Amino acid sequence: MSRDYPLNKVRNFGVIAHIDAGKTTTSERILFYTGVSHKIGEVHEGATVMDWMEQERERGITITSAATTAFWSPTYMAKGDDSKKCRFNIIDTPGHIDFTIEVKRSLRVLDGAVVVFDSVAGVEPQSETNWRYANDANVPRICFVNKLDRMGGNYDKSYQSILDRLSKKAVRMHMPIGEEENFSAIIDLLTLKYVTFVGDKGIECVFEDIPAEYAEEVKKRRAEMLEKIVETDENMMTAYLEGKEFTLEELKAAIRKAVIANELFPVYCGSALKNKGVQLVLDAVVDYLPSPLDIGKPKAIDPRTGDHIELEVSDTAPLAALAFKLATDPFVGQLVFIRVYSGKLEAGSYVYNATKDKTERVGRILRMHANDREEVKAVYAGEIAAAVGLKDTITSDTLCSEDFPVILERIIVPEPVINLRIEPKTKADQEKMGLALSKLVSEDPTLRVTSDPETNETIIAGMGELHLDIIVDRMKREFNVEATTGKPQVAYKETIRGSADGEGKYIKQSGGRGQYGHVRLKIKPIDYTIADADLPKTVKRYDHFEFINSIKGGAIPSEYVPAVEKGLRESMDRGTLAGFKMVDVSCEVYDGSFHEVDSSEIAFKLAAAMALQDAVSRAKPVILEPIMAVEVITPDKFYGDITGNLSSKRGQIEGMDERGMDKVIKAKVPLSEMFGYMTNLRSMTEGRAGFTMEFSHYDVVPASLAKEIQDARK
Repeated sequence: MSRDYPLNKVRNFGVIAHIDAGKTTTSERILFYTGVSHKIGEVHEGATVMDWMEQERERGITITSAATTAFWSPTYMAKGDDSKKCRFNIIDTPGHIDFTIEVKRSLRVLDGAVVVFDSVAGVEPQSETNWRYANDANVPRICFVNKLDRMGGNYDKSYQSILDRLSKKAVRMHMPIGEEENFSAIIDLLTLKYVTFVGDKGIECVFEDIPAEYAEEVKKRRAEMLEKIVETDENMMTAYLEGKEFTLEELKAAIRKAVIANELFPVYCGSALKNKGVQLVLDAVVDYLPSPLDIGKPKAIDPRTGDHIELEVSDTAPLAALAFKLATDPFVGQLVFIRVYSGKLEAGSYVYNATKDKTERVGRILRMHANDREEVKAVYAGEIAAAVGLKDTITSDTLCSEDFPVILERIIVPEPVINLRIEPKTKADQEKMGLALSKLVSEDPTLRVTSDPETNETIIAGMGELHLDIIVDRMKREFNVEATTGKPQVAYKETIRGSADGEGKYIKQSGGRGQYGHVRLKIKPIDYTIADADLPKTVKRYDHFEFINSIKGGAIPSEYVPAVEKGLRESMDRGTLAGFKMVDVSCEVYDGSFHEVDSSEIAFKLAAAMALQDAVSRAKPVILEPIMAVEVITPDKFYGDITGNLSSKRGQIEGMDERGMDKVIKAKVPLSEMFGYMTNLRSMTEGRAGFTMEFSHYDVVPASLAKEIQDARK
């Protein structure tokens, strides 16, 4: 069986945005115009296709990234001409900060993105975060300024906020006609056409000549657009300065090249709710976003040698595919979403999981349409699908051929910032809870489950109150587990501010063979100015921990060194001040001693833990707390009350912007002070203010508060 669609006509892209920018509404229009759904589902009616989970429909937010496949032939093509028709693999991602991992892992496997903005608000905090993630993943983008029909909607202002806060490489491609409720048409500055949207749900685009009254303004804006396009190509720039007029094909080719290289971000406008402008964005996806062939050769590592290798984007090459998401389907069981980078994956075949060093069988392969599915025999290079039957594969695992093992770049998972104690209501719920949590953890890498060694209670950790609220709700609905929860707790951490030496000796004599381990070490904060690639061979750097082996002359035999390292890591996980995980510590083991008979791995492990405890007590240990970037949008009259309230919460006010008639207050506030803030804010502002927050960084807890935290942990 061969590929059913040419690779150069495949577009893998995602729709990303800040919460409430109209992202899911835009996705629903895309499905309608591409013929996937025969009616448009509205968020406010709880009838969307892409938001298919019960919680999503109830709350009007996206929680998981939904994947769907659709086809699109550009509007400028004659009816029946499918020569430019493309297959879209679309992922609609969440906008809420608590579900950031969904955006992160989606961007890891996508070739392009449509970034949606609210024309009233412009660039919002989560827009910045998503943009940063897209920069990290090197994903080409086009922008869509949505909701131009809203009161206060302003395309030019939103475009300016993109230039100011995201990238100077943005370029305006449209000029809207009419403002707010009078928004009626779009002028395409590239094709010089006046576009209106007629028929049921604006399904037909009508292209006309530009009315004379707009000619002057269009001329000015088009010149600005052309300058930005030619700046990306030296030869074009020279020709432009010499007065050359470029054809539409030449300009499109230049834009495409610049977009793929992340040198240009075209900005479009419209109103998804009023069915205006979405089709033109889809045309831009075909014209400018890359196919899998355009993004260069995927990079991987050979697990046998550690060498970096480049893969061929070809159906005949050996298989290399990345698992980027797990989901539980009530009808078919566990789905593993995969992006195939090279080769082909066939239903019924055996594949090698290079990350786990295990062979697995692929039962069935499904091409997804949100929560509907179509069974296929195989998926090929550049495609996205879901596999059924993989038992050991989780997010970030690489599936490949056993003859040609490779490991693709992993998805980096952010650390949780909030904890919640959870216990089952009945004994029957006890077993079911364990099963439910293990399934939810396999689906969601940002969810962590641990048990408190002292109280034996189960603790779940996640990205925010909403995240954990959804988890508890899903346990109840999907797994029928009733549970009670404690108050949310902040995920504090510990670290050191100074350097110190430490010594640990573990000696135990209990008749017969004893135990002996002796470790001496130095600790200091990790120096992140030294890149991983420049570290000496004696240094092993992990996530927030560094181990340096400076043992000379066999003072500690080499077979016990891994036990020393393990003892240090386990001790750091438990912390020393208040039992929180210790981070960013460099441990250099330089001396010790051993006993020919009594020394053992366990003795050295315990000695290492004692040495660390000893050193930390003199290395200025501190407790760290998560600091959140908070943005409050409020009518002017409540400005003073809100800034005063944020200051009382140990907040640092960082600035203020105007947004239409409202004020936007930006501040950095400790997470511990933000629990229940929405209720507080509503009562302060007659329910008229709103806020967003996202994790910014960890900072040292003031000494007085640190003592309180320590006392509470005793």
